[in-house]
Amino acid sequence: MGLVFCGCVHYQPRPLSPGQSAEQLEGRSLTNLELRAFLEKNSHRRLQEWPIGVWDFEMLTLAAFYYNPSLDVARAEWQVALGGTQTAAERPNPTVSATGIYEPIGGGASPWIPGVIFDLPVETFGKRRHRMEQAQHLSEVARFNLAASAWKVRSELRNSLVENLTAQQRVDSLQRQVGLREEIISRLDQQFRAGAISSLELNVQRLALARARADLADALRAQAEARPRLATALGVPASAINGLSFSLEVVKPPAAEEFTTQEARRMALLGRSDILSALADYAATQAALQLAVAKQYPDVHLTPGYSWNAGGAGENDWQIGVNLELPLLNRHQGAIAEASAQREASAARFLALQAKVIGEIEQAIASFRASETNVKALEILAIVQEAQQQSIAAEFQAGAVDRLEVLTGEIELNSTQLTRLEAQWKLQQAFGALEDAVQRPLDLPASLYESAPAKAQAANAHSHER
Repeated sequence: MGLVFCGCVHYQPRPLSPGQSAEQLEGRSLTNLELRAFLEKNSHRRLQEWPIGVWDFEMLTLAAFYYNPSLDVARAEWQVALGGTQTAAERPNPTVSATGIYEPIGGGASPWIPGVIFDLPVETFGKRRHRMEQAQHLSEVARFNLAASAWKVRSELRNSLVENLTAQQRVDSLQRQVGLREEIISRLDQQFRAGAISSLELNVQRLALARARADLADALRAQAEARPRLATALGVPASAINGLSFSLEVVKPPAAEEFTTQEARRMALLGRSDILSALADYAATQAALQLAVAKQYPDVHLTPGYSWNAGGAGENDWQIGVNLELPLLNRHQGAIAEASAQREASAARFLALQAKVIGEIEQAIASFRASETNVKALEILAIVQEAQQQSIAAEFQAGAVDRLEVLTGEIELNSTQLTRLEAQWKLQQAFGALEDAVQRPLDLPASLYESAPAKAQAANAHSHER
């Protein structure tokens, strides 16, 4: 009996301490040496500067893969599914039963007849194979879900980075505008005191200054809110990114006419992780239905036995038996119907997901094209206003106009540049939404696109030793 249990796994308690885990989360930073080693390994280059002065999107994405807890959850769920494949492959253990038959006899012999009966189960009609296929498909579902989680981390990081940089540049632009309006107010106030203008003209400019200051306060609020969201996307506390600089040097998005809806559909329907996960889920329901059908046919239980009859004619008695389930009361029709309905539900979810993906692609391409058109129009407007402002500056140098006209022109140019800046970031957001719709980085050559399984393996490789 000791030999039977010598290979057993022993339970090892691992209690969770909320205080300790919170302390670990608060201690995360973008300057520790373990993170540096991880970045160098996965970016395949040596970092000449540490800590990094300006974090680009590639390095931030790797840092998010290192820290973001949602990937730890997805990895753990994949490991659970892999454990399920091992469980499904296991064959049922035989059992042994000890028996004792009381048979009074004379002559002083023992009235007890000890014996043992073995039960050797034999699965029939490929039940183990169907069970293994179902578990394997479920592990594929978990693997694709890991790839989808990795992409979601990248997407949320990109959105928060765009939001952070937009807020920062908007603050800079509005601070410039407030400074220009304050100078205008100062000059107009001198003219008002001299009686050259009315209080109405001065009040109009004061109102414009108040609006600019309100816009600046709102931009500062957005900037303050954007930093914690960026930290959350990275999986670090907000204090870990204080004082750090970020950049988003994205390759110029492809021209709208070069990226068709048909091409985007092909890329998405062949490579999106959720599409592949839904296909694997459907395959799992197919295997589950096959298993339910196979269970109509009973397994065979061989029951050899042995007993020692001290008082009988012979001391050793052997027996052999076969046990079968009799399908008299039910033939597993309920389980078959349930498995069949699960397959239909999985097929319906797949079709609904396909429709959702196609809708996302069409909406993303329309938004991208509209944003690109808007940016082009604002770029033309900015060029015209820049030329006009240069002309005003030249007239000011020649003494043809006063400083107020120069300041007014600079405010108009600043407002246009601010509008163009926001439109450019909206274009980047639309570009990010288009990438999310196809779940591929569109600024890479087609030969460098990662398939969903490769993304899952890469995300799993990002699991670091804690």
